[in-house]
Amino acid sequence: MGATPAILLRDDAALRVFDTGQGRLPVIFQHGLGGDAAQVAQNFPDGPSYRRLTIECRAQGGSGAGTTRPFSIAMFADDVLAAADAAGLDRFVAGGISMGAAIALQLAAKHPDRITGLVLVRPAWAFDAAPQNMRPYVEVAELIRDRPLAEARDAFAASATAARFRTEAPDNLASLLGFFARDNAAVFAEVMQAIANDGPGVTQAEAAGLAIPALVVGSGIDLVHPLAIARSLADAIPNAAFAEVTPKPTDKDRHFAEIRAAIGSFLKDRFNKQDQS
Repeated sequence: MGATPAILLRDDAALRVFDTGQGRLPVIFQHGLGGDAAQVAQNFPDGPSYRRLTIECRAQGGSGAGTTRPFSIAMFADDVLAAADAAGLDRFVAGGISMGAAIALQLAAKHPDRITGLVLVRPAWAFDAAPQNMRPYVEVAELIRDRPLAEARDAFAASATAARFRTEAPDNLASLLGFFARDNAAVFAEVMQAIANDGPGVTQAEAAGLAIPALVVGSGIDLVHPLAIARSLADAIPNAAFAEVTPKPTDKDRHFAEIRAAIGSFLKDRFNKQDQS
């Protein structure tokens, strides 16, 4: 990943774009809700074969929020296409983690002429907007909006939601609690609420019509990214490969290593002999 990101102006939002600037196969790979380019670097097998771009979405990473509302997965997908255009990438593999997977799925369904392959890692959405597994993000956003941050954090930590996550998905709980400590917590609460109530805007029939190589990666011990959602997407997309990896709470290093290996094997097997120019 390049040390210095480029800046892409979208409306009045300055978005950071990271471009490895190498490799024959172009891949745009997006982070999850509240993530950044560093999260992508943990999950993607960067190397000389790939030119990877990552756009830090509005109000996430080092990107500005801008004043355009509402935030949506469609807005973020449009930003990705603008970054691809600016980089001269006409066609590319689209992928991402969680929210990034939803962005990639929308791009594949709505812009099939641009997308050559699809990588969905730990998807949080299948086809419906506002799935129940995203409800905790709305809960956190409402607390941040309604209370002082310290009080909001204490209230969430004492909630029934937090109690369940503490037992069943501690890694998810750590992420949710971290949102109260963000420097831009107020504006990011707007992002959380809007995105958690949104969806990829893709029907099951549209997914069934995808005629590109696809990989879906899921793991257990995760209430935000249920393994069942990953399996349902793999079942819906024709000939999609499915990989189940070690849960992050079980062994974080192994979790990331297995994701990188699954993506690397998929890209090598499906694109090694194809001309992606």
